[in-house]
Parts: sequence; structure tokens; C-alpha cells
Amino acid sequence: MTVPVLVDCDTGIDDAVALLYLLASPEVDVVGITTVSGNAPARSCALNTLRVLALAGREDIPVAVGAERPFLAEPLPHSSAVHGGDGMGDAGLASADPSLLDERRALRLIDDLSREHEGRLRILALGALTNLALAVRADPALVPRIADVVVMGGAADAPGNRTPAAEANIAHDPEAAAVVLSAGWPVTLVPLDVTMPELLTEEHCARLAEAGEVGRFVATISDHYMDFYAPILGRRAAPQHDALAAAVLTGEVVPSVFPLLRVEVECGSGPARGATVCDTRGRYRGSPDQADGNCRVALALERPGAFADALVERLAAWR
Repeated sequence: MTVPVLVDCDTGIDDAVALLYLLASPEVDVVGITTVSGNAPARSCALNTLRVLALAGREDIPVAVGAERPFLAEPLPHSSAVHGGDGMGDAGLASADPSLLDERRALRLIDDLSREHEGRLRILALGALTNLALAVRADPALVPRIADVVVMGGAADAPGNRTPAAEANIAHDPEAAAVVLSAGWPVTLVPLDVTMPELLTEEHCARLAEAGEVGRFVATISDHYMDFYAPILGRRAAPQHDALAAAVLTGEVVPSVFPLLRVEVECGSGPARGATVCDTRGRYRGSPDQADGNCRVALALERPGAFADALVERLAAWR
């Protein structure tokens, strides 16, 4: 049986790649998508999601608009410098029809799907965790209805990318992240420690550009992503943050160092705001599980650097 998955995202470039990867994955069934402000406003992210689904021929999946501002704090600027003016690398996809957005708001869709797929629904969170925090606060009984939550976010021992200490998804709403990571459901954290080294290269994009429409689209938006990352990496390549988290959810990517750790989110106003403080001191003893752990954290992968080839193979086969 396929596993039902709800994707909560802020559809920019890497979110789009993750969605296409999931839609090409026979192991899962994407039953709903909710959007949150982050890479772009939540409504713009929802429209971007519709554009991706139209490309994939999957306009049957409900897409609901979620939170436009953080749980408590003032919003950070959107990431148009990273993801382009339209949030998806200005790749030229046709505009979406707003009437195709689900009439339900994100919280209602999360609640409905959690009841329809009670005990089986998995959540893949690829943006700020505002929607999930609001859902938990609105109905704490949501937690036991969810099988688990896989979060692309945070940095354990790696530097941040929004600030020196904070990864972007957590930085957009630290208070929401604190709620979600401590809610009591099984949480997997896929941080920058493992996503930054998983690089799509120009060679990968050349292969995708020779494939079908989906491959060409991914090649085009990835080229835009590389423009941003080239000064950071010292070469033209693009980390696959969200797609890697999706592959951890499907089981295609297996962490080799994957302990249950105590993770706290810094919610103060200083330079460490948004940091995910992971207790990794057990690394000197083989990174054992911690008795008070609240998140299973991917710190290393069984086949580091291999995911991009698998991603290209899957997307290039989509004709």
C-alpha cells in the first residue's frame, strides 16, 4: 500500500523539485499540500504549487493556503533573490488558475486529512512550521492522528544559511518550530548538515535538459538556483534541501548517523535566534539515542553525495 503524505511547503525552487520527486515516487501518495509564507507569500506559494501540479498532470491534489505571517514574531523578508521574482526561478511556467485552490484553509485541510488517514498520515514539512504549530494549538488531539513528521530544517553542527546560526525554515518562525518539535509526535529533522553536500551539478542539469518537460523545467530552475549558490559553494551547483528530506521520508535515502536527540529552538532576540540547538555530544560514543530526545536527527548518510544521481534518474524518466 502507498503511504499517504501531506506536504506543507513554501513552494520555491527546491520545494518544486521535492514535489516532483514525490509525485514520481510509487511509495507514497501525496494526498494534500498546504502552503506557508517563506520563500514567497503563502498564497503565491500555493499558486506556484498549482503550476507544478499542472506540469505533472496532478491537479487532483488539493492545495490550501496557510499562514501568511509567523506564529508570534514579525515576518522576515521573502527570498526572491534566491528563488526569482515568481518564486520558481522565473522559468516561464503558465500562470495558475486561483479558482483551483481548495476552499479550505490549511488548518482545515490538515485536520480533514488527519482524520481520513488517521494513524497513517505522514507530514513532510518543507517551510516554516507555522501551519503545523497553529494546527497543534488548535487541536492537540491532532498529534496522535499523525504517523510522523519529517522536517527539512535546522542545523545541528553545520552553520546556518539564513543567519550564521539559523537555517531559513526555522528562522522564519522559531516559536512555531519550538511548538512542532516538542509536540510529542515522532519527528525526523533533516538539517543542513546532510542537505548542503547533496549537490545537483551542471552535468546533472545537462542530463535533465535532454529529458522530457519535467526534466527541462528542473534543469531551468536549478540553473537559477546555481546562480545564488555559486559564490557560497565556489562552483555552480545547487543543494537539494527539500528533495533530500522527501527522499528520507520515502526511504530512498537512509541516514547512517540518525540518533534521537534533544533539540531546542532558540527563540530569543539575539544573533542565535532560530538556531536548532542539538545535543550532539554523544558523537564521541557513537551518537546513541538520548532518553529525553524529541527529534531523530539525520547527521550523516549511508551514501553521501549519491542522491543527485538518483534524483536525476527518477525525474528524467518522467516523460
